[in-house]
Amino acid sequence: MICTSRMDQTRSFYGRLFELTVARATPWYTALARTGERHPTLALLDHTHPALPEAFRTPMRAVRIALDVEDRPGLWESLAADGAVRGGDPRHGSLVDPNGVRIDVQVV
Repeated sequence: MICTSRMDQTRSFYGRLFELTVARATPWYTALARTGERHPTLALLDHTHPALPEAFRTPMRAVRIALDVEDRPGLWESLAADGAVRGGDPRHGSLVDPNGVRIDVQVV
């Protein structure tokens, strides 16, 4: 789950970048899933929503995402278009989401 103050931008960013579709959405919560899958891959939550305990009401600062993909060259091209920088290992890279969250992407 990623807590965000920019739900629309964040939903669009992760959906486009990782080819996720909206499985369920409310103004304060979005579940994103891979096409054809029933269970969410990623959940987004408005960090100010009262359902979230007070101690957790802060936006994310960093997250590590591991992807299982077949089209590695195509993935890195799309990540690079959004500002991703590849690390020393060809399977790793990082970029920043609309909330300023640094995402360390590892392709497995």
